[in-house]
Amino acid sequence: MTTSNRLPSPAMERILRKSKSPTLSNHIYDFKHHASTTLQLADNTVRNYVNDLVPLVKYMEESNLHDLNKVDRSFLRGYLAYLMSNGFNRNSVSRKLSTLKSFFKFLRQSGDIRDEQTGIIKGPKREKKLPAIASNFEIDRLLNAPDLNTNAGIRDRALLELLYATGLRVSEIQSMDIDDIDLKTQEIRVVGKGSKPRVALFGEHCNRWVVEYLEHVRSRFTGRKPCSAMWLNQKGGRLSSRSVQRIVKKYALQAGLAPQFHTHSIRHSFATHLLDGGADLRVVQELLGHSSPATTQIYTHISAEQNRHVYLKAHPGAKNNTKNAAPDSNRPVSST
Repeated sequence: MTTSNRLPSPAMERILRKSKSPTLSNHIYDFKHHASTTLQLADNTVRNYVNDLVPLVKYMEESNLHDLNKVDRSFLRGYLAYLMSNGFNRNSVSRKLSTLKSFFKFLRQSGDIRDEQTGIIKGPKREKKLPAIASNFEIDRLLNAPDLNTNAGIRDRALLELLYATGLRVSEIQSMDIDDIDLKTQEIRVVGKGSKPRVALFGEHCNRWVVEYLEHVRSRFTGRKPCSAMWLNQKGGRLSSRSVQRIVKKYALQAGLAPQFHTHSIRHSFATHLLDGGADLRVVQELLGHSSPATTQIYTHISAEQNRHVYLKAHPGAKNNTKNAAPDSNRPVSST
């Protein structure tokens, strides 16, 4: 089964046009179709899956190997070395190997290959990095960055407020329709990863900005054709995920936040601030739409690290200074 749909990866499109194996091209298109329809993965996830296979196709072409049934231990070890030598970090290599295994598993289940050899290879251990978050003060600077004298500024303020109030993923807020939000109950119906529905909540402060956008600004963006999207661009169409990311990056730089701050950093900050405020981990898990509490657990580590930083900075007994230094063991201590 093949599809005529274009792949969500220009890099993959380019390399497949040069490929000497039409069968391999068909396999890639079938896998993309499987991920988007059968697995019902988000568009961004499907694009990442396809992009993760780009180095594999390149390595197969360089190795002059076009039959996936001939993929063996030697080939996989060479592919792992190829990834490492081309500058991919450990997390990226692990993700690409995970996608490779999913790809081969799909081909074996569909009968396109006889055996699946990918289980014999293990990638490097992932680097454990805590996600970047912003403090409450930095979030305030971000939210106050848009120019409220413009329609786009009011829209962007409402968008930023809702991102921080709900912790939504960029794909979730971008795909919102106006009927998904209930201003009276201050709830949003969300369809997250794996097409799992949930309800996101937002507070009164955020609600005021959303009302301001909906009642006074959104109609100024509408075009000739009616659009059900919550967030509109200047031409009256739905804001793209890339546009949402650009909006967040623009105001993050204006607010003086770290260069690596991005849309998902708001989600990280949302979760961490909830835990800092005493929210139960299970509640945060539900609000984020995580299927496993283990995924949410990382935010408890962030809170603990923040507490340690504040303690070391603020507590006089935690500082290494002469005023609070321990007595010299060679110096007599007064017995009075």
